[in-house]
Formats: sequence, structure tokens, C-alpha cells
Amino acid sequence: MSKKRLVILLAVALVFCMTIGQAAWAAPEAAEENPAAKGTVPAGLETTAEAAVLLEPVTGKVVYEKEKDKRLPMASVTKLMTLLLATDAVENGDFKLTDNVVTSENAWEMGGSQIYLEPGEEMSLWDLLTAIGLQSANDACVAVAEHISGSEEAFVEDMNERAKSLGLENTNFINCHGLTADNHYTSAYDLAQILKEGLKNPLFKKITAMRESDLRGGAFKLWNTNKLLWWYEGADAGKTGWTEAAKYCLASSAERNDLRLICVVLGTEQVRSHFSESMKIFDYGFARYKSVKFAEQEAVVGELKVSKGLSDQVEVLTLDKVSVIVPKGEEKGFETIMELPGSVNAPVQKGQEVGAYVVTKNGQEVLRVKLVAGADIPKASLGQQIRKILDSVY
Repeated sequence: MSKKRLVILLAVALVFCMTIGQAAWAAPEAAEENPAAKGTVPAGLETTAEAAVLLEPVTGKVVYEKEKDKRLPMASVTKLMTLLLATDAVENGDFKLTDNVVTSENAWEMGGSQIYLEPGEEMSLWDLLTAIGLQSANDACVAVAEHISGSEEAFVEDMNERAKSLGLENTNFINCHGLTADNHYTSAYDLAQILKEGLKNPLFKKITAMRESDLRGGAFKLWNTNKLLWWYEGADAGKTGWTEAAKYCLASSAERNDLRLICVVLGTEQVRSHFSESMKIFDYGFARYKSVKFAEQEAVVGELKVSKGLSDQVEVLTLDKVSVIVPKGEEKGFETIMELPGSVNAPVQKGQEVGAYVVTKNGQEVLRVKLVAGADIPKASLGQQIRKILDSVY
């Protein structure tokens, strides 16, 4: 091989190697500019909370979870169950918001967050409930518990019974306020269920949504400890908690575009981290899911014939809101059907279950909501039935 030909071959080889080298270096730069070039997938949601859950309450779908069943202390988030029992007692007519509650020595001795009740001091049940919901007052909790159940011990038994009735397997209450105690625990999932149940009660929802209130004629100002009510769009209920053992905790609810989500975080380390972690988890849910609504709660969706009643028909209402939660982009393809008998015999009671509103997709049932009678329809007497028959003839 001549020297001239060798030089040409070496030059070609050098150019070829430079081209390959440039391609090898160019590929990583392009991949950095476009992550899809490397086939990467965005990382999943992470939280610093020891346990967390994001729940859609209508269908019960868990949108996000981290150690959702782990038994942990929950500090003052305990008061969600206290408020649930107390507001249910009012809604059921057993007590009135205007009732005067007398402060006991036991209530007066409570430490931690309080409204500084004095022994023998009288305060309305309404004021005490707002002090619990907003100020997280431990002394108010004990006063209310004693007023409703006779003693705090009896009230705590009622709390545990209610937890069992809700099917909560990882919850046990030792007190009504949440100060640290052995064997006082819950889970993120169980707390979400308690808040879900509370939101069915208008009084519970009203109290936990309040930002502020006056006490003792305005001499004492109550501010809600749940700062999401100010900081997060759609936030409308919840309860904070903190003890050295439980760290920072929060159970909260938010609604946007007909989609309600319940978020619980337990055991966050830093000040206000229970707020920032909750907002991050809410953002995750609202960004990825949407609600497909078919009917509002208590919407009139039809009529049902009534046999032997003073009225020949009764309106049919949905017991709960009829909606499903789906990933965005999967909103189509749902079908609905109302399962109703041809008629129902009188007497009919308002709220009586008469059928079901069923939502399906691809032939599979995804939601079933009870249908109920919208009014009382008494049974007609024999004479009234005969008169109705004659009226129909003539």
C-alpha cells in the first residue's frame, strides 16, 4: 500500500470516528431536553407523613395511600369523633344548641388547648361545640362529653361503639380530646371514614367549616386551627392535631367541580407540614381525577305507583349524590338504570327505600345508590278506597 493511500484511509477513519463520537455525546443532551426520549415516567406522589390517605367519599375509592391502616396517635383529630357524637345528638333532638352546660372540676383541670373554663361556669352547648371545632378546646370536650353521656368515661365508650358501627378496625379511644394516652390510636383510613360520616351531618359540617367565632360576648376570639380554610381552594372541613407523640396531624376535606376528596396525614415532622403535605396530596387527586355526576343528593328522579294509599303515587328521590370518580379522559361510556318495582303498597314512609339507581360501565356495575320515597303516603281506609274506585269510574 502506498503512503498516499494510507494517509487517505487514516483521514477517512478519523472523520468516521469523530462522527460517531459526536452522535454519542449528542444523544444524552437531547434526552435531557426531552425526558420522553429516555422513556422516563414522572415519579409517583411521595409524602413525609408517616401515614396518609386520599379518599373519595361517594364511591369510597382510595385515590392515594401510604400506610393507611397503620395504628398511630392522632392528637386532637380525636375531636372529629367527639363532634360527630355531639352534633348527632343535637340533630336527633336529644339536646339543643341553647342548652346550658355546667363546667365540672374535671373539665376545668384539662390542660393543653383550652378556653379556660371555670368550675361551675355555664356556657351554651353551641359555644362549646364551636370551641371544640375551632379552638380545639380540651376543657370544652370534657364538658360536652359529661353533658351528653353523664361522664367522660361513658362518652368514650360511645365513641368506641360508634367506631365499631362504622367498621373501623384500627381505632381505639381512651379520651375525648386526644391528649397522649396509652392505647389511644387510629389510622389514616379510619379517620377519613369518621370525617366522611361527619360531613353527612349539617351541624358538624357547619362547625368544621367556620373560620372564626366569638365567645363570651366577643371577649374571647376563636380562630380555626385548620389553615387550609384560608390557604386551599375548596377546603371546607377538617381538624388539626399536635402532640409530641403524634407530631402534626390533619384530617380535611375539599371540593372542586363537584369532586369532594378527604385527605388525612398523620405524623408529619415540621411545623405546618401537615398543611403543605395535605395540599400536595389534594393537588395530586384533583389533577388526575374528576367527578361524573348523574344526580344530586335528594334529586327527584321519578314517580312510583302506590296501591291502597291516600295518594296514587309518590316521588322517588336519590338518597345520596349519584356520581363516580374517574381518571381524567375516562368520563364516557357510563349507563344508568333505575331499579324500581311496578308499585308499592301503602302505607309508605318518607325515606323508605324503594329501589336503586345503578351506574354501569362496559356491563359492570360501578355504583349503586338507594332510591327512597319522598313523602309519607298513609293507607286509605276501605271507604276511601271505594270512593276512589267510584271516582275513577264516574
